[in-house]
Order: sequence, then structure tokens, then C-alpha cells
Amino acid sequence: MSAQTQIELSSPTAVTNCEPEASWFAVHTRARHEKKVDTLLRGKNIDTFLPVVTKVQRWSDRKTKVDFPLFPCYTFVQVPFSAEHFVRVLRTPGIVRIVGSGSEPLPVPKEQIASLRLLLGKNVPYWEHPFLRAGQRVRVLGGCLDGLEGILTEVKSNRTLVISADPIQRSIAIRAEDYDVEPV
Repeated sequence: MSAQTQIELSSPTAVTNCEPEASWFAVHTRARHEKKVDTLLRGKNIDTFLPVVTKVQRWSDRKTKVDFPLFPCYTFVQVPFSAEHFVRVLRTPGIVRIVGSGSEPLPVPKEQIASLRLLLGKNVPYWEHPFLRAGQRVRVLGGCLDGLEGILTEVKSNRTLVISADPIQRSIAIRAEDYDVEPV
């Protein structure tokens, strides 16, 4: 009996591993509040990802490089799938809602976040693209974009790779003519 009690007390995995695995979720923000929301969430020790694009902004007397959100009114958070964590996120000023279906938040596949991060970290030209539901999902083989996943499209013999964030129905595209791809 004492040996059984000793085994139960020395099993720390049951106590320390009660936190569910964190997933990525898209957060809908008020217009032009993406950077502020990102800062506030980081202040709460919540992992965030705010993809930005640098554009040259012109004023009458100067030009300045300014970071704009790639997907206006959206940022991404990585939290466990639990009501407690969602409430903590939703109590952040500037947040409208967590993107989902009805009242159920929809996780963003970690591969999509990884693909966005990889693409934005490289000096590869890209442009916004309409969100696609149909098409072949592919993975880039070799080169600086090795492992990048997206949807391959072809318009007038131009191969294009579309990287999507499904829950917010936003996409960006790059030329894929010089890359080898394989179906996923």
C-alpha cells in the first residue's frame, strides 16, 4: 500500500502536463488597432504573430518607410484551446472577436503560420491574392522557400503559389515558376 502511494506521489507528469497544447488563432481587431493589440497581448505573455509589409509612405515634404499589417484588422495569437485563455485574449482592448465558426474559435493550422513567417522572412516579391477554396495544395522543394506550403494556381501559363490563412480568408501570392513543387 505504501509503495502504491509512493508511485502516485512521484508521478509529476499528471500534474505538470494538464495544460492543453497551444494552437494559433486569428483575432479580428478594430480598424488600425493591430499593432496596439499585438503590443498589449505580448504584455500579457501571449505569443503573437502580426505579419507586416513595409511600404514607402509619401507626404508633401518627405518619404518614410512604414510597416502596415499584411492582413488589415487581423493578428494571430497562440494559446491553448480553453475558455480561460480565450477570455484573457478577448479582454484585450481593441479586439473584436476570435475568428471562428459560430461561437467556436477555429484554429489556424501551424503550417500556414510557418509558411507566412518563412515567406515574409525572405526577400521574395509577393502580392495580395483573392482567397481560394479550390486548387492543389503543394509544398516547395529546394531553394530559399523549401518547405513552404500553399495552393498552386495557373493563369495564362504563369505558375503562382498562394499562401492562405484559412479562418480569415486572406491570401498572398508569389511567382512559383522557378520552384519545384510536390503535392501535399
